Amino acid sequence: MHPKIIPVVMCEGAGIGLWPVSRNTMPKQFIPLFGRDSAFQRMAKLLSDATAFDRLIVVASAEHRFTAADQLQAIGVKAEIVVEPVCRGSAAAVAIAAELGLARDDAALVGVFAADHVVQDGRLFVETCSKAATVAAQGGIVTIGIPPAYPATAYGYIRPGSETAAGAHQVEAFVEACDAVQAARYLADGYLWNSGNLIFNAATMRAELEAFEADVMASVGEAVATGSHDLGFLTLEPRAFAKAPKASITAVMEATEKASVIAGPFGWSDVGCWSAVWELSEKGANGNVVEGRGYVFDGANNLLRSEDALLAVVGVDDIAVIATRDSILVVPKAKAGKVADVVALLMANGEPEACSHREIHRPWGKYLSIDLDRRHQVKRITVKPGGVLSLQKHHHRAEHWVVVRGTAEVTRDDETIIVHENESIYLPIGCVHRMANPGRIPLDIIEVQVGSYLGEDDIIRIEDIYKRC
Repeated sequence: MHPKIIPVVMCEGAGIGLWPVSRNTMPKQFIPLFGRDSAFQRMAKLLSDATAFDRLIVVASAEHRFTAADQLQAIGVKAEIVVEPVCRGSAAAVAIAAELGLARDDAALVGVFAADHVVQDGRLFVETCSKAATVAAQGGIVTIGIPPAYPATAYGYIRPGSETAAGAHQVEAFVEACDAVQAARYLADGYLWNSGNLIFNAATMRAELEAFEADVMASVGEAVATGSHDLGFLTLEPRAFAKAPKASITAVMEATEKASVIAGPFGWSDVGCWSAVWELSEKGANGNVVEGRGYVFDGANNLLRSEDALLAVVGVDDIAVIATRDSILVVPKAKAGKVADVVALLMANGEPEACSHREIHRPWGKYLSIDLDRRHQVKRITVKPGGVLSLQKHHHRAEHWVVVRGTAEVTRDDETIIVHENESIYLPIGCVHRMANPGRIPLDIIEVQVGSYLGEDDIIRIEDIYKRC
């Protein structure tokens, strides 16, 4: 009987193929695309199966650590959250998982899973992971391959070789994404999609990383050993981690003699573009999928998704129309893979919508920019119960706060003032101020900023419970 798998979920990537919904400020793994739960929450629930898995570990960036914590709390899943100071590639990510696993148990079995992938059959997923763990317990490194549903050009492939154990085969080759003709050949020859999911003996993986990516393993080992615990997170030591070269775990998997593959027929997608969202969604009349306020007249197999605006399409088939508060995307589903190229163009032209949403999440809650001009900005601010903004001041703007729900405890210089619903307070330029929500319901405030400069870098933080000073 092998030990339970220590599951490690990697919350990396910006998911630019699902722009404008997915951006750097809130990437696709944290966005509900199918039902109420995000892909991250769906994966966390799967990995909470106590028959196969030990306590969950989540690796997230500093920017998204509080989002991960909030989403785990919302579904009642407990996890150790590890903060990755910078992204150094999949080899470093796997090295983190191996080190964290060995910190728990010298004989640890570790599973590495992406936060933004979707699994359709959870029972088969758990069964496949358990089979892989049986092989990994013998000192192996097992990758999970997916039986292809069609000749995909966006996925990498694995060529399985001779059988090494029940259901497991030697890996003969890893193949990168290819054209349609080659993909059809791979399908006919029995290749598997490379899901990127790995289950391995942690000591074996550490030894292979030391053999083939020694600098990565050394830097990660130091960063984990000298990491610090604060606010409920383990933060890897930044300077040590930054020394790790950027590298892919595929290089290790190609070099090692301990790699094997197990087929996972559980239905899988990395949801890399809007056509994949349409394929995985429940269809309405004529194959149309509508999320939010949308109508299709004389059209079939379309995807409409709107955060706010009313959408209507007439006489078109097979397109995706995606509307957020500040951007609209219209693309034929057959060309949905080109969205990443569009985002690159927007970034090159300095368009802020390429990377940032109008609604920004913070440890204390979130804010939405409603109106912005040269000398004023209007925001809707929501503070969670118990949430506290930093003690701060501004050199170039004054602020007016109007409470529309809940109760605000406001610090203004030497005063502490309770501001109730339908009351307001004025904060002149230069005053030291802070807002907190002492109540049990969310606090909603309309903030009006007026001044000569309204940038976020005019926030001079003096004190912050979230350690952002």
